[in-house]
Amino acid sequence: MSPEELNVDDVVTVADFRSALRRFLRHSELVADTCGLTPQRYLLLLMIKGAPNGHESSTVTELAERLQLAQSTVTELVSRAEEIGLVERAQSDSDGRVTNLRLTPEGERRLMLAFTTNEQERHELRAAIAHLDSD
Repeated sequence: MSPEELNVDDVVTVADFRSALRRFLRHSELVADTCGLTPQRYLLLLMIKGAPNGHESSTVTELAERLQLAQSTVTELVSRAEEIGLVERAQSDSDGRVTNLRLTPEGERRLMLAFTTNEQERHELRAAIAHLDSD
């Protein structure tokens, strides 16, 4: 598409969506902070609890993929979360080489507090996505 073919309405729609997305992310960061979580720890807990397998657990490799971070970065993030009692490690029942990560009761408490506080912002983001899809 050449610049001459660029539809200004499309640009406005995408800009509005990106603005809504940024507001959502910023609000999530502030909420995480009030719940005693860094934004990175909030995402870590969210990705473990919301693992696609439905088991509420994840591996470092899976988290690195979902968070789009280097495995070494995720390992460090997990270690720090484990040190302060937010996550725990457990060897896989099916494969002794695999370590699964789960939330501790304190990790669950902080995640749920932050997650429920963000309900209105999630609703607004869904509306922005719907608007993007309708154009």
